[in-house]
Amino acid sequence: MNEDAAHALRALPSVDLVLKSPAAALALDRHGRIEATRAIREELARQRLAVRAGGAVPDAEAVAAVALAALEAAARASLRPVFNLTGTVLHTNLGRAILAEEAVAAAVAAMRQAVALEFDLDSGGRGERDDHLRDLLRELTGAEDATLVNNNAAAVLLVLNTLGRTAAGAPREAVVSRGELIEIGGAFRMPDIMARAGVRLVEVGTTNRTHSKDYAGAIGPDTGLVMKVHTSNYRIEGFTAEVAARDLAGIARAHGVPLVNDLGSGTLADLARYGLKHEPTVREAVAEGADLVTFSGDKLLGGPQAGFIVGRRDLIAAINRNPMKRALRVDKIRLAALEATLRLYRDPDRLAARLPTLRLLARPAAEIAALAGRLAAPVAARLGAGHGVAVVDCCSQIGSGALPLEQIPSAGLALRPAAGSGAALGRLASGLRRLAVPIVGRLADDALLLDLRCLEDEAGFLAALDGFAAAGGSA
Repeated sequence: MNEDAAHALRALPSVDLVLKSPAAALALDRHGRIEATRAIREELARQRLAVRAGGAVPDAEAVAAVALAALEAAARASLRPVFNLTGTVLHTNLGRAILAEEAVAAAVAAMRQAVALEFDLDSGGRGERDDHLRDLLRELTGAEDATLVNNNAAAVLLVLNTLGRTAAGAPREAVVSRGELIEIGGAFRMPDIMARAGVRLVEVGTTNRTHSKDYAGAIGPDTGLVMKVHTSNYRIEGFTAEVAARDLAGIARAHGVPLVNDLGSGTLADLARYGLKHEPTVREAVAEGADLVTFSGDKLLGGPQAGFIVGRRDLIAAINRNPMKRALRVDKIRLAALEATLRLYRDPDRLAARLPTLRLLARPAAEIAALAGRLAAPVAARLGAGHGVAVVDCCSQIGSGALPLEQIPSAGLALRPAAGSGAALGRLASGLRRLAVPIVGRLADDALLLDLRCLEDEAGFLAALDGFAAAGGSA
């Protein structure tokens, strides 16, 4: 090492000197002495290598600022809020339903203090956590009884494991149409869940056509249940046939076996009332004769993640006796949010105003177009001259397997880099994802499309875009 390099290394500030700088004071306050000192030591080690290579000697404040930035980046939560401008309202990868304020308040209250989760305040004895929702679910669905678990996949698993095995534990048969043996997100396959539940699958019909005679011919002494499965995120069109739920209930009843109708997303409200295509409701499924109906809490229902099972009282009792039920139960926070969400359905006239899922799905296209018109100029100003911004018509979708072919007219902003290359478009999308509050759109027609259906915080969106250049998104 020559004398100049040695002199430069001696000029590097000490850890103690860096700790006295204003930026280090912030690091100490936000992250504690141990973490702040560690980050400063690591930055000084990097600076020594840089100085040996001929780099300039930083002052104490510069070292502390870099260390603080590293600490802030490491402390940033992984599960971060984002602006969902994909056009998919119930986006599985972005957390599905946004909770109503009533549900948020109820969850916070349950977190902050003790609650009567499994305590009967009338008798002073032990209670059942499902009792907090049982009467509400019976009222809203018309079912005899109800129970719940942590998601709909768990609900299906628990039902199959309860009905699809004999008292001695031997597997029984589950009769299902071949066209309903679906695979949904995350490689969740209905045949696989049946195998895990200890049930023998009996496929009937063909992929596109299943008839009443197919079910009737397959039911035998080893049949534990007949199952109807909502096809979720796919549809078969053309030369097709399926047995209606009401007719299938009659077939199952005539053979003395229960019918389970897995609605998947499931809704408690008639979506046609809000300008959407009608989706069978849970009440309709119960009225059509299903012995058990399973559905989700965090999709069309608009609550937190949960799986509901409603139907015959004796079957619900058997499900609750299954040892697996305890492993799949819901905690106090979700119970509180679910109860608050379900109570909103008692006032259907104000439901769309109070439940974010329905409010966003029912949002008029003209209102969204007006929002796009207001935002075009300020968004263009924040992105800079290297990007074009145009107001465009587009279509949103519900998401999470609900009405997969339903397109909802919407409006948005098409962002196009002046460079016009795919690489530039990728840099633009990446820059928006690196914002303090990331903005997530979708690529369409050689542009990054920001569908504004789910944007309600206009000011927050523009504030997030203020950091676009700093996030490295400039073209």
